[in-house]
Amino acid sequence: MLDEIARRENIPRNRLERNVKDGSVVIVRNSERDIKPLAIGSGTHVKVNANIGTSPEVSDLGLELEKAKIAVESGADTLMDLSIGGDLDDIRKRIIKETSVPLGTVPIYQAFVEKKLDMSAESILKVIEKHCMDGADFLTLHCGITREIVENLGSRLIPITSRGGSFLAAWMVKNGAENPLYTHYGEILEIVKEYDVAISLGDALRPACIHDASDVAQMQELVNLGRLTQKAREAKVPVIIEGPGHVPLDQIESNMVLEKKLCDNAPFYVLGPLVTDIGLGYDHITGAIGGAVAAMYGADFLCYVTPSEHLGLPGKQDVRDGVMASRIAAHAADIVRLRDTSRDDELSRARKELDWDKMFALALDKDARKTHADLCNKKECTMCGKYCALKILKEYLKE
Repeated sequence: MLDEIARRENIPRNRLERNVKDGSVVIVRNSERDIKPLAIGSGTHVKVNANIGTSPEVSDLGLELEKAKIAVESGADTLMDLSIGGDLDDIRKRIIKETSVPLGTVPIYQAFVEKKLDMSAESILKVIEKHCMDGADFLTLHCGITREIVENLGSRLIPITSRGGSFLAAWMVKNGAENPLYTHYGEILEIVKEYDVAISLGDALRPACIHDASDVAQMQELVNLGRLTQKAREAKVPVIIEGPGHVPLDQIESNMVLEKKLCDNAPFYVLGPLVTDIGLGYDHITGAIGGAVAAMYGADFLCYVTPSEHLGLPGKQDVRDGVMASRIAAHAADIVRLRDTSRDDELSRARKELDWDKMFALALDKDARKTHADLCNKKECTMCGKYCALKILKEYLKE
């Protein structure tokens, strides 16, 4: 397995093996699934995740399967099923059956949908085990949010934006008890280990706006995630850390560096981050800007943001746009992280020769050829026509 991954990632096998051993790289694949294992972390290409899933208002399994297909065809490395409407077991099983990339799930969603605030530690653990048995490859688990942090959120503009975080916070307040994912963490590790499932320690307190970025609540949770990372490694369970959220550009580097320090270089999985709060309708762009900077400074895994972020359930075009924006961000960071411009250089040589076929073949967006099919029979585009700078320079240099 490591030989195959090393070839795919263009990384020496001994280095990959070392990074897996120290936890800076996580291999994602449930032992119950027959898919290619995926490496996330130090020295590997930045990966992109696409969220899909139903809501109470829109529960169309066929549509979600279409969106899953579009996401994978557009280049998403993983999918996450965030469903909270319809038959959750059937939705998850169908997505697993009909896709060939690693799938992440958020068990607390189903636990809360089924039991609401009457859910118990035992019912949550059963859902976690069910997801593992069904074939989920990695699980987002909000283990770091605690009762003490929840009781001191008064200074935040938006207390909690994480759906899973809000479920657990409400449960803690109602029951006057500690987060069951925190108190039963050892049992969770035993369950996921049996199925080779990676845990993605969720950032229940990620900032929902620029105002709250890098605040005390976010940092308290991150400290907890650092401790939980060590416990997971002692149990030989692969662990990924989830991060913000909304973060201004000048705070992204420090957030990445701090996570790597507190969580002992565990792979970092970020939502965006979004660098402004006013990009409604264009948050795939605000997220891609933040994602590129975050990945340049250490993030290993980008969760896409779609144009529908903050507005509603994404449609099929939203999914495609979100994946492409995050893939561009990931590749921009890889140029810096991996010091590899070979693909960019090759496309530039094709551009110099006005070789449209080759340019389209090297482009991240494989559908660009369909949109501009007429160029394959021409030498110049409609921007400059016969006054194309490359064509003129080539002719006169030849003379």
